[in-house]
Amino acid sequence: MSTLEMIEAAALRLQGHVRETPILTSPFLDEIAGRRVLVKPECLQHTGSFKFRGAWSAISGLSEADRKKGVIAYSSGNHAQGVAYAAAQHGISAVIIMPSDAPKLKIDNTRALGAEVVLYDRSNESREEIGEAVAAKRGLTLIRPYDEPLVIAGQGTTGLEIARQAAALGVEQADVLVCCGGGGLTSGIALALEGHAPGLRARPCEPEGFDDVKRSLALGRIQNNAATSGNICDAILTPQPGDITFPILQRLCGPGLSVTEEEAMRAMALAFLRLKIVLEPGGAVSLAAALFRRSEIQGDAVIIVASGGNADPDVFAKAMEFLT
Repeated sequence: MSTLEMIEAAALRLQGHVRETPILTSPFLDEIAGRRVLVKPECLQHTGSFKFRGAWSAISGLSEADRKKGVIAYSSGNHAQGVAYAAAQHGISAVIIMPSDAPKLKIDNTRALGAEVVLYDRSNESREEIGEAVAAKRGLTLIRPYDEPLVIAGQGTTGLEIARQAAALGVEQADVLVCCGGGGLTSGIALALEGHAPGLRARPCEPEGFDDVKRSLALGRIQNNAATSGNICDAILTPQPGDITFPILQRLCGPGLSVTEEEAMRAMALAFLRLKIVLEPGGAVSLAAALFRRSEIQGDAVIIVASGGNADPDVFAKAMEFLT
């Protein structure tokens, strides 16, 4: 299990390698949300998402012998790029298993970062089965995208930064809205906040129709999604919460929030217009929840983790149409 101590240890390993992303604000967003909106843009992180944190934490936490053998991961794109870049920085090989319908930008970037990419059909094949088989055959260490203690610890460093930044801004009580797939980022942040900012509460945010975490929290047991594709928020489409992450989410998080594809696209447009940042749809659902689910949030301030910005140009252009 991941712990606060593991997150703090990961933070030490990440020093000098990860960017401490800032807090951005806009009075225009405050007006829409009906409260103070504080946005932490992890889209500005290396490789365009928070995933680099977990990838570096996991690879740097391996023994030297295991690290030299290389690593393998499965991902729709952001974990793929994070692992590929972290592996390259460590001078080791990486194999990444990606769905064939992942955004072309993410597939191209993963290859450009030096990883070997293996494509699969996510509607008919299991990435977990493929990953475990290749790992066993080639002696690689499998780095899971969220149900992995060292990965959760790395993602949790985002929460340590939020705790410090919120305190500096005088925010002691607030919901922290987190884009959520399998729950690695949300659970890591929740653990960090429990130890360093107990007045801040993590809440998972998902696309409607793929809100397995929201439903799991409401029912008190893990629920899955009927489909694993078919939504523009590809970065956070997972079958169900992780076995490691869900107990953390259940213990520490507030109720989940869900938004429509159109609301995610509108949030992308507003993030660009008002904050001058680029978000991908899955990285914008937390901002969408703050802006368009205001009645489900309490307090004078809300903190948003804008988790990624790896949007294909055509998707971003479509989002910009919401400005007209």
